[in-house]
Amino acid sequence: LKDAILSGELEEGSMLPSIRSLAADLRISVITTKRAYAELEAQGFVETVQGKGSFVAGGNKELLREERLRHIEGLLDQAVREARSVGVEKAELRDMLDMLFDGM
Repeated sequence: LKDAILSGELEEGSMLPSIRSLAADLRISVITTKRAYAELEAQGFVETVQGKGSFVAGGNKELLREERLRHIEGLLDQAVREARSVGVEKAELRDMLDMLFDGM
């Protein structure tokens, strides 16, 4: 869920599956799912409304931006490691990044 929120797949205000439903879909215990929702709520990603369900939190866009930036940094770290392992130079990698960025 956190990855889906960070990637923008789940947008602010989107209703999340019920704890029981998600537990059944993932074939994990309800307790584990409840803990995950509680952790996401504590981190500011999820808001739970008694009797209505859980939703992607809205009010903290800066927190979400920071989390997204950390996620992107991790992806870039993986890309740099992979590039180094095959001998790609920094300038080549920058050119690739520029091409990808400009192509979008």
